[in-house]
Parts: sequence; structure tokens; C-alpha cells
Amino acid sequence: MKTLKRFLPDILVVLLFAVIAFAYFFPADTEGRILYRHDSSAGRGSGQELTEYYQRTGERTRWTNSLFSGMPTYQMAPSYDSQQVLNEVGKFYHLWLPENVWYVFAYLLGFYILLRAFDFRRELAVLGSIIWAFSSYFFIIIAAGHIWKVIALAYLPPMIAGIVLAYRGKYVWGFVVTALFTALEIQANHVQMTYYYLFIIAFMVLAYLWDAVRNHRLAQFGKATGVCFVAAALGVVINLSNLYHTWQYTQESMRGKSELVKKNSANQTSSGLDRDYITQWSYGIDETWTLLVPNTKGGASMPLAMNEKAMQKADPQFYQIYQQLGQYWGNQPGTSGPVYVGAFVLMLFVLGLFIVKGPMKWALFLATCLSILLSWGHNFMWFTDLFLDYVPMYAKFRTVASILVIAEFTIPLLAMLALKKIFDTPDFFTQKIRIYLGTSKHPIIAHNTTNMFWLWASFIATGGMALLFAIMPSIFFPDYVSASELEAMKQIPSEYLGPLLSNLQEIRISIFTADCWRTLFVIVLGTAVLLLLRMKKIQPKYAVGAIIVLCLVDMWQVNKRYLNDDMFVERSVRETPQQETATDRQIMQDKAPDYRVLNLASNTFNENETSYYHKSIGGYHAAKLRRYQEMIDQYIGKEMRDMQGAIVNAQGDMTRVAGDSIYPVLNMLNTKYIILPLQGGQTAPLLNPYAFGNAWFVDRISYVDNANAEIDAVGKIDLRHEAVADSKFKDALGEPVAHQSTAVVTLKKYEPNELTYSVDSQKGGIVVFSEIYYPGWTATVDGAATPVGRVNYILRAINVKPGKHTVVLTFKPTSVKNTETAAYVAYLLLVLAIAAGVFFETKRRKNETNELKK
Repeated sequence: MKTLKRFLPDILVVLLFAVIAFAYFFPADTEGRILYRHDSSAGRGSGQELTEYYQRTGERTRWTNSLFSGMPTYQMAPSYDSQQVLNEVGKFYHLWLPENVWYVFAYLLGFYILLRAFDFRRELAVLGSIIWAFSSYFFIIIAAGHIWKVIALAYLPPMIAGIVLAYRGKYVWGFVVTALFTALEIQANHVQMTYYYLFIIAFMVLAYLWDAVRNHRLAQFGKATGVCFVAAALGVVINLSNLYHTWQYTQESMRGKSELVKKNSANQTSSGLDRDYITQWSYGIDETWTLLVPNTKGGASMPLAMNEKAMQKADPQFYQIYQQLGQYWGNQPGTSGPVYVGAFVLMLFVLGLFIVKGPMKWALFLATCLSILLSWGHNFMWFTDLFLDYVPMYAKFRTVASILVIAEFTIPLLAMLALKKIFDTPDFFTQKIRIYLGTSKHPIIAHNTTNMFWLWASFIATGGMALLFAIMPSIFFPDYVSASELEAMKQIPSEYLGPLLSNLQEIRISIFTADCWRTLFVIVLGTAVLLLLRMKKIQPKYAVGAIIVLCLVDMWQVNKRYLNDDMFVERSVRETPQQETATDRQIMQDKAPDYRVLNLASNTFNENETSYYHKSIGGYHAAKLRRYQEMIDQYIGKEMRDMQGAIVNAQGDMTRVAGDSIYPVLNMLNTKYIILPLQGGQTAPLLNPYAFGNAWFVDRISYVDNANAEIDAVGKIDLRHEAVADSKFKDALGEPVAHQSTAVVTLKKYEPNELTYSVDSQKGGIVVFSEIYYPGWTATVDGAATPVGRVNYILRAINVKPGKHTVVLTFKPTSVKNTETAAYVAYLLLVLAIAAGVFFETKRRKNETNELKK
């Protein structure tokens, strides 16, 4: 009974979080409607072959041929048997709440655990949870369908809570919480978010080190550090299957270093990604004011005409143009919304810089500054280059603007530390302080005042800026039309362009200033609550309640701009399988087990709809295989354009298209069908008679010494009869023999991870398969293992002897079994640690009870 009474307030808080999460998505959650997320819906196509294989066999395939002519599934569906335990733990943690609801619930609960670890009183921890969880970016990514990112961000605060517990001397529970949430965090499978939060952890650990040195507690610091290190290692090993295969895949993906030596090598980083690609989505320097005023740059990239209030100032003659222009006028290629942390929250953060003492304040401040500077990307390139060139792994991630997740953590945390200082210190605002310029012993200027000075300074720094922006918007932000928009509008006659730009600027200024006044109003209300607290007109608990309501309403309203009820649809809309088109049905009449389809009626390399029913040449994935991307850049993209032009000129008569010479790389990929666009959004399939088929013998092979020579040679040889390979595969492939017209290679059985061929040849030689090479594919000839080589930059090949043979290509990596074994051992150690924690906690409480009795 005592235990229940002790934890009852926390249980009520958990229920409150569930109510808040349900309320945000009301009425959609009660009506059974779900969020239509394009990223998730489109992703079904890439995973369809995996799903069908699992339903048919009960096993998971680690390879799919549904997109990019074939790739591993490690970063598409990283499912391992060992993760089922974590899946159940995760469901328990978020109380089996429905999707969307549990995302917000997990945000709230995670930060609550963190603040309780910092020893915040419950009501303040509730407030802190709300202001962190309702940061705009966290809701924007739910709307966008970036669910792995959502889950990763939700588990990061409780993971850090374990570290805080350890450094506060609570080693056992620090170990348990760190290990458990490290495991859940890594399972979320968004390495970029985890990596960014490591910067926060590094700054916090340095703060604890600083404090330990000052207070002569290095032994305690060393013990806590060791506890955290071992706990984190345990969480890592639990996820070893995923981590190892992600690391392995990274070496071969666009996130790994290219073997090509490029002409513009200065633009290439050590990871292989180009600097332009990494920094394409960079936050504007002046765009950073969205932390205070969400519409600093207009909000999201949705049509300007959708903003009814803004359209009240629109000139009717430009309405059609406003349907094409976006509300966002920043210089990012596009955005789903700004990063807004709450107006009053930002004021409290500034206040915290003045009133919070100790190294933790400086750690959070420096992490915030670092986050902002790095988010500027190509707008602050010299600083970005330092991290791209010298900080390990930083160059492996794109969309640098997303590093603002650090600021979205540090700003609310320091804001809450400021409130904790205020509420834990009696008569805080009336306490006398001495402000000086110089040193405390030898000040140049000194002034005696009270802590109210810092409150007003913080108010001016935030509310004052919002007021200046509102009354002088053109002084602080002279540009309300982006460079890309100006470029696009050059074609408009000059007599219309001037009035258009003038009206557009008037509209956008109205959008911006309206939000500035809104920000000022929120800050004034928040400051008023603190003034009432100072005058003792309101009790502390009611002051906390008022701030909770203020911040929740403020951030709720902003988030509803980007994640609202209009975005929800009936479950059937999202869950209904992708509809077959007449083109799909016609192609699928071909019952051959394995051929590829090139969709020229879509954005070929930015969609997965084609992959739902076909094995696609294209697809979409943020980290496709690097060599395949390099072939797209050098050959496939050009061949697609030339092919389409040739087909149009021949009016669809493929006998008049020189397919052998126009698109040989597409032929070697066994592109058997082409989907052509027609008028009215219709499509038509076209049989490509020049496709090489599933496999073929080659007469000649050239061995070269580097990747540049290999990829260049692909465009210079007759791919139907010749091949090129890196010299490191010479022992595996040997030498070919002259082509025999009677030699036949036939695909007999197809599974995504196992292909069975019959081979019949009089002389044997090198067989090239129209399948993508990747380390881990094995081959047997009549049951005997034979090495697999790589030819033509991206394809598999083996050498076979004369006669009839059965060749089986298999992708079932033994590393999966080994890493799974390690994961189960780590689970056992974690269970033992939890048992030890319960034992020692029970023993401690028993001893305390016995001491009281004495």
C-alpha cells in the first residue's frame, strides 16, 4: 500500500500524458481515422516483396530485387528475432496506445523521466515534458512519416536520464535505465539522431567532469563513467545484429566513401558524400529566428493561396501565381515547417543563462550554439567544413538543418533549470545581486540590484525583439522573396513583375508580423505569471499550472498548422493495397520469374510505387548502393533520356530503335519492360527486345586496376559479349573462352535471396548475371562452393566448367546468426542487472526501515 501511495502521483502523470496525446489527435483517434503519410505509403512498394516472402515462408529475406535492381534490406526492414523482446518492452512502455497517440505519449514520458532524474518536482517535470514534446519539429516529422526518427527522439531523453542518475551516484538504476533505453534507442534505427545527441551527452559529461574536479570527486566521476560505458555497451550488443549489418551496408552505400577519384575532389568528403549534397537543406542564418517566431520565413512549403488570411491582401490578378508559390520564402529547397521551441520557453532559456549557476548551464549553452552554427550548413561553410573534415562520422549524414534537435533539447532543459531555480529559492526575485563588468574583485562598473533585473533583460531580449520585428519588419528582414523564386519569375513581363513582387512582399510581411505580435503576447502572459508569483498574488503550484496551460496552448496552436485533423483519412485509404493499373496487369501477364521494369512515366529514382508490383530499375531510398548511384550518374540517367527520345521518334516501333547501342547498361540489367507516359496521365507498357536476359556467357574480360578504369570501360565495350572487372577478382573469375551459340543459362527458380539456374555449355567460361553484386552473396555449382566476382561495375559473375550444371546464388549471411547469439547473451546480462537493481533497492529500503525502528 505504501508503494502504491508513493508512486500514485507518477501514475496519474502518466495517465495525464495519455489524455494529452489522445486529445491532440481528437476526433480522428476516436473515429478510427489514421494519418496519411506519403513517405510511409510510398514505402510500402519497396517492402512488398519482403512482406510476401515472409507471409509465404515465415522467414525474413535480407535481399530484395524490387528497387534499384536489387539491394539488401538492412536499412529497409531491419527485423531480427532478437529484437522481438525489445518490441514488446517498447509496447509496454507506451502502454499499447494507438499509432500517432503513442508517439506524443512517448515524447512526454521520456522527458518526464529525464527531469525526475534531475530531481525536479513532479509539476515542474510535467511542464518540462510538455514544452519539450510540443516542439514543432517533433510533430512535423510525425506528419511527414519519419517514424524511425520520431521513435529515436522519444527514447533519447530517458537514455540521458540514466546517465544523469549514474552521475548523481545512483549507479544501479543509472546502469539499468541507460542500458534499457540505449537498447531501445538503437533499435529505433535512426543513427543520425542518435549521433547528434552524442554531442549533448559529451557536453554534459564534460560538465560533470568539471564539477568533479572542483569538488574533488573524481573517483565518483570515474565510477559513474564506467557504469554508463558498460550500460551503453550492453545496449549496443543487444542491437548488434542491426548495428553490424548497418555498418557493413554503409561501406557499400552512398554513405560510404566512393572508390572513384572525382574531378571535383574538393567537393567530396571522406565519407564519399558531396558537400553540396550534405548541406542541401541548410537552415538560413536569419531563419534561426523561427525558434522565437515560427513564421519568420512563412512556415511550410504549401501553396500561398491556402492561407486565407494572407489572401485577404492578395491582388486578384495574381491569384493563379499564388497557387504555385509557397508560403515558405527561405532558401531551403523546401520544408514541412519551422523549428519552434515556444516563445516563453525561449525567454526562460535566456533567463537561465543569467540565473542558473554551474557547469551544466555552460554545457547546455555551448551545445545550443553548436547546434545552431552547424544547422546553417552552406550558409556558414567554413565551420561546417571543420566538422565534415575532422569530426568522425559527421560527413555521413545529410540535411544538416536537422541538427537543431540538439537546440530543441537544450533550450527546454535550461529553461526548466531556470524555473527550478525560481521555484526552489524563496523570494528569488527580491534577492539582491551585484552586476559588474570586469572581475568581482576589481570591477570596472558595478551595480546593486535584484534578480528582477535578469527577468526584464530576458523579456527585452525576446519580447523586445518580437516587438521590433513587428513594427519594423523590413529593417530586420529585407527579403521576402527567395532567390529561387526570383529566378523562376524572370519570365514574367516587367510591367507585371514589379506589382507582383510588391503585393507578394505585403502578403508575406503580414504573415510574419502577425506571428511576431502573437509571440509578444505569449511572452507578456508568461512574464505576467512570474510577476504575480513575485508579488505573491499566486501560489507556486498555480503559477506552474498557468505556465503549463500557456505553453501548451501556444505550441499546440503552432503544431496544428503542420499536423492537423484534415490530414487524417479513413484507414482504408492508407491500408488499401496499391491499385493495379492496366499497364501493371499487362506486364504481369509475363510469368517469367525475374525481369525488370523501367518506369519513364514517374520520377524514376524518387518513387517506390513501381516496386509494389514489379522489380524496378528505379526506387527511392536515402542510402542506395553507392555503385548503383554512380552508374545512374554516368550511364543509366543518360540512357533513359536517349531511350525515351528514340522511342518517341520511332513512334513506339522498337524495331526502329537501336537499343543495343542507345541503352546497353539498361539491357544488361534485364530491363524487359518500359512504362511510357501518355496524355491524360495514362501509361502504356512497351516490351524491350534488347534485354540480355537473366544471365549470359561472355567471350572476353578485361581486368583493370581501379574503379575509374572499371566504370569508364563499361561504356566502351560490347556488354553482351565482353566484361570488365577489377583485377582483385581475377583469381575468382579466371579467363573466359570463345562464345558458344549453343550455351544456355536459364533461371529455374526465383526467390529474392536465392536464385537457381541451369547452365549448359560445351566449353564453360564466365557467366554474367543481371543481378547486383554485394558482399555476402555466395554461389554453388552442383552443390560445390564457387567464388562470386564483380563485373561491369555492379553485376555478379562466376566461372563454370563445361557441361550441364545447377548454379545457385544465395544471400543468407552467417553474420546474422553470430550477432543474434551475442544479442541474446546481452539480454541475459541486462535481466541480471535489473534483478540486482531490485535486490539492492529492496535491501536498502529494508535497512532504512530497520534504522528508523531503532
